[in-house]
Amino acid sequence: MTKTRLTFIAAGLTLVAAAAHAHATFEVDSTPTEETFKAVLQLPHGCDGKPTTEVQVKLPEGFVFAKPQPKPGWELEIIKGDYDKTYDNHGTKVSSGPVEIRWKGGNLPDEYYDTFVIRGKVSGFDKETVLTFPTTQLCGSEAKVVWDQVPAAGEDAHALEHPAPTVTVTLSSTEHAHSGHSAHQAATGPVEVGDLEISGGAVKAMLPGAKVGGGGFVIKNTGSTDDRLIAVESPVAGRVELHEMAMENDVMKMRKLGEGVVIPPGETVELKSGDLHLMFLEVQKPFAEGDTVPVTLTFEKAGKVDYVLPVGAAGGGTAGHKHK
Repeated sequence: MTKTRLTFIAAGLTLVAAAAHAHATFEVDSTPTEETFKAVLQLPHGCDGKPTTEVQVKLPEGFVFAKPQPKPGWELEIIKGDYDKTYDNHGTKVSSGPVEIRWKGGNLPDEYYDTFVIRGKVSGFDKETVLTFPTTQLCGSEAKVVWDQVPAAGEDAHALEHPAPTVTVTLSSTEHAHSGHSAHQAATGPVEVGDLEISGGAVKAMLPGAKVGGGGFVIKNTGSTDDRLIAVESPVAGRVELHEMAMENDVMKMRKLGEGVVIPPGETVELKSGDLHLMFLEVQKPFAEGDTVPVTLTFEKAGKVDYVLPVGAAGGGTAGHKHK
């Protein structure tokens, strides 16, 4: 057997192992409060090789007026119950509704991937909140996988064996105004993950039709060892990259930091326009002043954390600089 053949086999085994340990998650895992949200649950595998025949999703308080999307070959069951609070549904006060959704009688083989969709309204929140959707996969009458683990404070959910799928509820501009706080204060934390504290920052408003935006925030390392920001994701951009501005032969150039940004112990690193910064590429809708931009930050040691950046006024920016 050739070396190339061995390499392909090893890569294939790695992919299979990764798929076997993939978690149940939502396609989009953040939404502003008081808005309709389509929760798209992704199931990457069955139960130890067995096909999934039933999916049960418990709905958290605050995800109301839920409607599941039917799936061919599956029977739908909607379990209703009382809400802890009363919610407004177009002028009607509602205190009960769907609290659990079940897709039953289907057959999703272990080697296939599929999604299960629930549409509902996120309501009743006056601060950023993480909603947990405990999910159970049944594979016949004997096998099952239960996704219901919730991380402790400071713990990375990805370190858990069966973390529950979650959605982070952010405050809309209207909620900021009603709560008496500015969008900047409400959106920027600070948020802690491991030995790191993320705070401040903003994203610049974009011109109509623009596809690229920029921004940043502040990272403080209170630990005794360095960490590294290695990736940033956002549901409102095709991809987010870490960039640095630097003078080269009297010309300001911008280059992508493929290895991320190091945060030394006891130090603070600021990402901002004109220096280290975030570049939002393939933006779906230009950022407008007063909006917020959700991001998921991945650190080498601290793990993942969600953060929300306010959109400030346009001005300055990175347009016109040359990429190295």
